[in-house]
Amino acid sequence: MTTFQPANSNAIFLPTTIQYPEDPKELLERLNKAYEDTATRLNSKQIGIFDLVEFLTGEQWPVIGNPQQKRQTFRKVFNFGAIAPGATLTIAHGLTGVTAYTHIYGTAITNVVDNRPIPYASATLVTNQIEINVDGTNINIINGATAPAITSGFVILEYLKN
Repeated sequence: MTTFQPANSNAIFLPTTIQYPEDPKELLERLNKAYEDTATRLNSKQIGIFDLVEFLTGEQWPVIGNPQQKRQTFRKVFNFGAIAPGATLTIAHGLTGVTAYTHIYGTAITNVVDNRPIPYASATLVTNQIEINVDGTNINIINGATAPAITSGFVILEYLKN
């Protein structure tokens, strides 16, 4: 069997070719192993679905104190509307059982019609920044006092649960 992956890798590559034996018993064993390998590697890939409901991402994070055990991450997307300069928008996230956030990010469209990442750091004026933080019940987006008004955007939370 030939495979093309780094020799010292735990990566989830699949072999590009497989030689199947002619013996029916060996063939069945090889087919079962090939299916198991495919399912394991496919299920270990990050899933590129971003939805407004909680969704399993496919990411796996180690359990502190037991790095051989992994925990799955979840993702949820939140759309939001206008935020005036100097204002804070609070969005109830409705999440329960979260033990840690692995990613907190998003984007916003401003009234000067540009797209900004969230969080946004201005290289020239600290009051043009967009801050984001998450507490036990809310997502808080703070638009800088001299920043353009935000017209719309979305936030993505990715997190571990109990």
